[in-house]
Amino acid sequence: MNPFRRALTLAALSLALPLATAAAQAQDRLPTIPPKDYSPEQKQAAEAFAQARGKPPFGPFEPLMYSPEVMTLARSMGDYLRFKPKIGTTLSELVILMTARRWTQDYEWYVHAPIAEKAGIAPEIIAAIRDGRRPAKMSDDETIVYDFTAELQDTKRVSDATFARAEARFGKPGVVDLAAISGYYTFLAMELNAARYAIPADGKPLPRLPE
Repeated sequence: MNPFRRALTLAALSLALPLATAAAQAQDRLPTIPPKDYSPEQKQAAEAFAQARGKPPFGPFEPLMYSPEVMTLARSMGDYLRFKPKIGTTLSELVILMTARRWTQDYEWYVHAPIAEKAGIAPEIIAAIRDGRRPAKMSDDETIVYDFTAELQDTKRVSDATFARAEARFGKPGVVDLAAISGYYTFLAMELNAARYAIPADGKPLPRLPE
């Protein structure tokens, strides 16, 4: 092998090894606990989850099973924010996608992008958020929710004008829920990223954006 080709081969290997190592570690940090290995507390938490959601713990709740108390509290909050928020489940999906994009959380995006489209978020809006762009065309409600969430996530604050628009449209209870959805799915994204929770084989990772 000539020196040039050898250098290219070594460079390719140096890039591939970290990727292979990361893939191998993806399931090593907080691997899914087999139900047969549940502690009494985990078994109780899993049973409560199945009763509330109609299926065993899945997705972010799998790594959370290492702390069944946290898992149960997270599931309970999710029962409300996912299915009954005061801003409605269509606008909540917009917030979830923005949160998944901000944290580059592949599993959260994999699950919620199809849900968002089915709930009525336009494919063009979903694509813009995926690519890190502000959507060019949104409804008045979507614009209010987008601006509120973007300010809160980007600046850690919400301006008086943006808050007033959200409050005028959704009321104080709706504003509380709007911020809570962002916080809740940030929490799940952090847990999933920390665990390196893998997306299914048919999933496509989000584009990696500059920090």
